[in-house]
Amino acid sequence: MLSLSASNRPMAVSFFNKLQEMFKDRRVDTAERFQLLREAVSGTMSNFHMALDRTTGKTVGLKLLDPEKTAVFEARFKGLKKPSEGEIALKLKHPRIVETLEAGTTKDGRHYIVMEFVQGTGLHTVIKNQDKTIDGKRHILFRQMTEAIEAVHKAGFIHRDICPRNFIVAPDGASLKLIDFGLSLPVQREYMLPGNRTGTPLFMAPEIVRRKQTDQRVDLFSLGVSVYQMWSFDFPWPSSDATGTGALQHDSRDPVPLDQYCPKIDPVLSKVIMQCLAPDPNRRPPTAEAILRIIRNVASDER
Repeated sequence: MLSLSASNRPMAVSFFNKLQEMFKDRRVDTAERFQLLREAVSGTMSNFHMALDRTTGKTVGLKLLDPEKTAVFEARFKGLKKPSEGEIALKLKHPRIVETLEAGTTKDGRHYIVMEFVQGTGLHTVIKNQDKTIDGKRHILFRQMTEAIEAVHKAGFIHRDICPRNFIVAPDGASLKLIDFGLSLPVQREYMLPGNRTGTPLFMAPEIVRRKQTDQRVDLFSLGVSVYQMWSFDFPWPSSDATGTGALQHDSRDPVPLDQYCPKIDPVLSKVIMQCLAPDPNRRPPTAEAILRIIRNVASDER
């Protein structure tokens, strides 16, 4: 019979406790832990809820990923050990990026992400409603959008879905935060090869649409389209349909100069926005940091 001396018992207990911890089921029962406070907002590959986290008593954003759609996207990178959306989001710490608090797997096998709940409205809704709360503040929002992208790039990723829908504007219209890293990829050669045509069509860089080699400058093109729309309430290529067909105009037609819509816009802002829209990535600003150097000292929307 095996017996343990009194001196060995604490070590044995510690060992068994470690074993229990190793094999503990860490999957979360979201129905038990979270009280959903608002009807879900459906995204491309997920549902987003405003929720009460019963473990902390705090209101949070709860994102539940669609397992089938996520699997289809992840299958594009089979064998590459691509980090999950949650793993990427947890690495991004910046005032202009929504803070991710936790990521894991639910009891029913779905990936979930818990993030700070940000009060505000999607920039796409602000644009659609031509909301006047951002009047006189567009230069500030442009700078903040660029700061968020710079943070993503410096962390070693490409967002790949920069568009107004993925920025939440504060109620006073003076600040915003970047969200949604479902399509984000590491800045590594194997993730930038031709062929990965994902994103929001009317904001896609031509090199994505044409299935060419990509890099972080795809985000700068999408930034240019987003900021152009924030100023003009229209696309640089008017009457575009919302499909890949409309996106084919991005390197086959010249964009309408922004100052035709906004003749009073500060010329420094207008020039850099139009540079972002260059179909050739080598003619765009090289980095988000370069854009910030140009616009940092612009003090108003208009000349």
